[in-house]
Amino acid sequence: MAEEKTTLRSVGRPRSVDAAQASLALLLNLVRTGAATTRQELERRSELGRAVVADRLATMIELGLLKEGELGQATGGRAPRQMRFRQDAGSLLVSAIDQSSIALGIADLNGQMLVEHHEAAQLDAGPEAILDRLATIFDWLLQETEKPAPWGIGLALPGPIEKPAADFEIVPVLQTIQSWQGFPFLERLSMRFGVPIFARSGVQTMTMGEAKAGGGRGLSDIIYVKLGRSISAGLISEGQLHRGAQGAAGMIGHSRVGDELLEAVAGAEAIAREGKAAAEDGRSPYLAQTLERQGELSVVDIGHAAQLGDLFCVELLGRCGRLVGEALAPLTNLVNPSLIVVGGVVAESGGDSLLAGIREAVYRQSHPMVSRDLQIMRSQMGASSGLVGAAQVVLEELFAPAMLQGWVGHGSPLHHPEFQKSLERVTAALASKAAQPTGRVAP
Repeated sequence: MAEEKTTLRSVGRPRSVDAAQASLALLLNLVRTGAATTRQELERRSELGRAVVADRLATMIELGLLKEGELGQATGGRAPRQMRFRQDAGSLLVSAIDQSSIALGIADLNGQMLVEHHEAAQLDAGPEAILDRLATIFDWLLQETEKPAPWGIGLALPGPIEKPAADFEIVPVLQTIQSWQGFPFLERLSMRFGVPIFARSGVQTMTMGEAKAGGGRGLSDIIYVKLGRSISAGLISEGQLHRGAQGAAGMIGHSRVGDELLEAVAGAEAIAREGKAAAEDGRSPYLAQTLERQGELSVVDIGHAAQLGDLFCVELLGRCGRLVGEALAPLTNLVNPSLIVVGGVVAESGGDSLLAGIREAVYRQSHPMVSRDLQIMRSQMGASSGLVGAAQVVLEELFAPAMLQGWVGHGSPLHHPEFQKSLERVTAALASKAAQPTGRVAP
């Protein structure tokens, strides 16, 4: 809250700016989450006095963060007026980038997706091309939809994303891809739109998306498994996403199955390779015809063949499902989830054979108490889960109590003092890098 607002108000005036910020943040989150929406409820839940609550609510209405809503139910006296969070005060830009596609969207400040866009893309096209495409589509979406100015960007990316050491710190991404090494992707995207940027691994955002709007809605303990070229898992335990010490939790594709890594025998490329071998040696006449017609095979072709009753493909996908289930069973015994959601191109293509294999192995190798009420299902959200989860990442960051206290009095996280300092550091670093006489074109 601006200093003059703290000093000008006499009713419920706090002893310090910090105390005012803390009470503003507490009340805003109570209203935003629906935990308390009337003045009486806010007084009771916050344990703040009536004058203080009235003062803070007036401040947040003035800042455009809250508004007065309809009358609530009367309980003997005057009907109380509901307070509502202004989810249209800003917007969130979100994107899920995968090996062969990008998805982009705009969400409101409640995390509700307002518009989505999906298209094919290749990471090996290089970071400059992906950055330009993201910026172009974000600009187009904002212009076409006339949504409010963004407050932040949420990104879902392949592979693990390290935890930053401090708020607004930007970490390197996709360093395992040679063309991305040293490229300031997040820095340039943040500068391009002038907003904070928050990145997570794709599987972590998909896990959060499933928990928010998919099969895991309302559940506090779920596992999400992404089956694609790589295999990874996300875990929500007691309502919280588990990221691990460095942010690399869930890399189950690196588990050993016999002498091989799991993703080397059950990933999309491994399945396609087995299918091609079966087409060439005659074990699958259907795949042989498909290979002759197309010149190549993918896991989608193998899934289609299984759905048509091709025995080799049914057995292949069932075996891959059992291998995945064997890797999941120890994790299931460890965390006792109520739901396992399976997504990714292999899950979408594998049909009932794959899912049956996963269920067979997990139920067989899990403790009876763990598996008693456990559900295992295929994701129904597709690529949208990553976008929904990316929006949740931004909201959790921006409205975390400590973070919120830094900007709530200014009405927007864009005016957070630490974000402004971060933006200045990024601007200076990019300018310095562009000015270096390296003989190369600066990214």
